[in-house]
Amino acid sequence: MKSLALTSGDPSGVGPELALACWRNRTSDTPPFFLLTDPAFLRSRGQSMGLDIPVEVTTPQRASQVFDRALPVVELASSLTDSPGQPLAENATGIIEAIDRAVSLTLSGEATAVVTCPIAKKPLYDAGFAFPGHTEYLAHLAEKHTGKACLPVMMLAGPQLRTIPVTIHIPLADVPAQLTTELIYQTSCIAARDLKARFGIASPRLALSGMNPHAGEGGALGKQDIDVVQPAVDLLVEAGIDARGPLPADTMFHARARQSYDVAICMYHDQALIPAKTLAFDEAVNVTLGLPFIRTSPDHGTAFNIAGRGIARPDSLIAALHMAAAMAAHEKV
Repeated sequence: MKSLALTSGDPSGVGPELALACWRNRTSDTPPFFLLTDPAFLRSRGQSMGLDIPVEVTTPQRASQVFDRALPVVELASSLTDSPGQPLAENATGIIEAIDRAVSLTLSGEATAVVTCPIAKKPLYDAGFAFPGHTEYLAHLAEKHTGKACLPVMMLAGPQLRTIPVTIHIPLADVPAQLTTELIYQTSCIAARDLKARFGIASPRLALSGMNPHAGEGGALGKQDIDVVQPAVDLLVEAGIDARGPLPADTMFHARARQSYDVAICMYHDQALIPAKTLAFDEAVNVTLGLPFIRTSPDHGTAFNIAGRGIARPDSLIAALHMAAAMAAHEKV
């Protein structure tokens, strides 16, 4: 049985202890996973937190056999320094190696999916990392391995709501210039395709928000919803995708409205993430659509302020593991 490839993220954050907690709290339906890390570092973190959790160095192929008795670790060539709450540029090599190997093992079929714990950008930038963030680097690796460019799409998925921001980590003032009909259309097509292939939704229903209050109020509050969003909706409908909008964002997320769609396509970051995290802060999962492999992660950051204290909740990482396994199962059908 193949296992999920889990990266521990920034060693100075909560990722390593969440991985330990996920194994400690495993149940009969927990999908087997292996952790790509420095085993000496992981044992150090566990011991400093008083966690008596067995760690066994193994191979991806044997991880599922080890999983019942110990946390399987696939050892990195890089060593990691244990410094809870104090991110170090010297750990960047190991952080990046773990991501590289997780992707490689998944694309080669030795792992079922990639699950990533959070990383912080600054220590990576300090070490010369040339990508804006985690997702962009994953897209780069996908293109490197397959020779095909891809558009990564971020989706926040919880028990009650899935949301996708079309524009992500840019200033709000830049959204009107960055938001194009083509970008909305491509993002929505990827969402529809992956919801069908990896979530088992035969005919995904897409609800697209407007960019402006009240979806522009017929142009009185801005022309973007008429000139940019509406044409994208029309193209989606022409392509046979069940899409509607632009809809006023302030009425899209109450319980009755959520029953009418499978994913909300939103025009900017906070429009999508505020409702998703409000409804399921501890259980929501960050899913990257549009990649040639499955990737999930918790919906939170490195939490340097509580790292090493044993109070970080593993709920979102547990949900990310379960979602990755479920997506892989749907993809096989």
